[in-house]
Amino acid sequence: MNGAESLVRTLLGAGVDVCFANPGTSEMHFVAALDRVPGMRCVLGLQENIVTGAADGYWRLAEKPACTLLHCGPGLANGLAGLHDARRARSGIVNIVGDQATYHRPFDAPLTADTEGWARGASAWVRTSTRAEDVGADAAVAVQVARTSPGQVATLVLPSDSSWNEGGAVAAPLPVPAAPQADPHAIRTAARLLREKRNVLLLLGGHALREGAQIQAHRVAAATGAALLAEGSNGRIQRGRGRLMLDRVPYVNEQAVKALESYEHIVLVNAKEPIGFFGYPGRPSRFWQPGAGIHVLTRYEQDAEAALRALAEELGAPQAAMPDPGPRPEAPRGALSPEGLARAVAALMPEDSIIVDESVTYGRGFFPETHAAPAHDWLQNCGGAIGYGPPVAVGAAIGGGGRRVIALQADGSAMYTPQALWTQARERLPVTTVLLSNRKYQILIGEYRNVGANPGRTAMDMLDLGNPDIGWVQLANSMGVEAAQASTLEGLGDLMAQSFSRPGPFLIELLI
Repeated sequence: MNGAESLVRTLLGAGVDVCFANPGTSEMHFVAALDRVPGMRCVLGLQENIVTGAADGYWRLAEKPACTLLHCGPGLANGLAGLHDARRARSGIVNIVGDQATYHRPFDAPLTADTEGWARGASAWVRTSTRAEDVGADAAVAVQVARTSPGQVATLVLPSDSSWNEGGAVAAPLPVPAAPQADPHAIRTAARLLREKRNVLLLLGGHALREGAQIQAHRVAAATGAALLAEGSNGRIQRGRGRLMLDRVPYVNEQAVKALESYEHIVLVNAKEPIGFFGYPGRPSRFWQPGAGIHVLTRYEQDAEAALRALAEELGAPQAAMPDPGPRPEAPRGALSPEGLARAVAALMPEDSIIVDESVTYGRGFFPETHAAPAHDWLQNCGGAIGYGPPVAVGAAIGGGGRRVIALQADGSAMYTPQALWTQARERLPVTTVLLSNRKYQILIGEYRNVGANPGRTAMDMLDLGNPDIGWVQLANSMGVEAAQASTLEGLGDLMAQSFSRPGPFLIELLI
């Protein structure tokens, strides 16, 4: 067999059975192998950020890696924003990046690039397979890396002659190391802190936001009076009825400092110290108070649920029932507002929905209004590279196995990756996009003021999306997605209910 066929068979043997692809000439032998070897679901994206973002969303729900297929260095470069967000969300992905044949590379043909160098900034592991005989073994390592806790980006560069040459061999799956356990000393230290100190916060991130870990965190908090809070941006939070009513560290600098000012000790559980997204003149980068203690219970890669359970046992904390969030909201009526949109989502979402949140400024207060919703998953942009939402919705829909995805999507960000709508239509994915159409980069207007300036005409022209207006209904229709506008909460609710009854995608342009 050739190298490409050994690659496909090795990936399938290791459980990688979805390929998000935007192939080019250098990858045709891999494409041919995908045709010959059954078992791989191939999903076409019309721009590489669709491909990498979809792989990110897939990992967050399926909890196993997909592979991407990218065309040479420039194709990888097009997908780097999605890989940056995936790395920050700690998602496992196996990138397959085509490259010039090894003997052709010295001629410096137009697509020749420093592909490995570009990959390293967003990858935990990078390797070029220069011989067909090595491709299968290298692929097995890539999958092992991607699946290593908490999830990592692995990039395999595949010169075209390594694909077409004979001599490929299928490699057996490599063992995936279990998530490391927390240091017993860290558990005892946290227990002593919780017994002896007041004003203690457990800051939860990563797998500490899954339901099992939340149960243990609630035991600790109920027994000690500690507060619980989620990081500002999280790859996946399990929320809604039966889960913790967690708030998150606010995005706005002053709000975050105020939210954390009372805590004398912060215990990190799969989380990072709370810092600002940006630095501003005269404002702190760190959100915690000077003199407050920062303590680590678990690092990103460690088993948060086991550590929280051990902490609860160390404290002798009894089981504690999850708090009742109260009745589910009724569908709201009247004029649009951020709170009204959040209540509409909470009132109407199907059980076990997946929320992909790139609502940016409009959605900063959504959490308090959705605690009483049915159980659901909430996915956020962890890296800040905008345009994450539409492609992550693609991957989450496929990884979620038919669960309804509700994408809360700012219009400016959506214009980075609108091609994802085409993939949603092609794959008939159950994605309802609520497109928040304010026709401006609202977040940048706020950021302009945060650095001490007031935007004038030239600045406002660069932050305005209304000259000309973007026709989102027509744009969605052109890519095969049903779409309609709403300007009231009643209209929004009617369209959401309609979309949930349809098997494929639907876009609601919400005029805010």
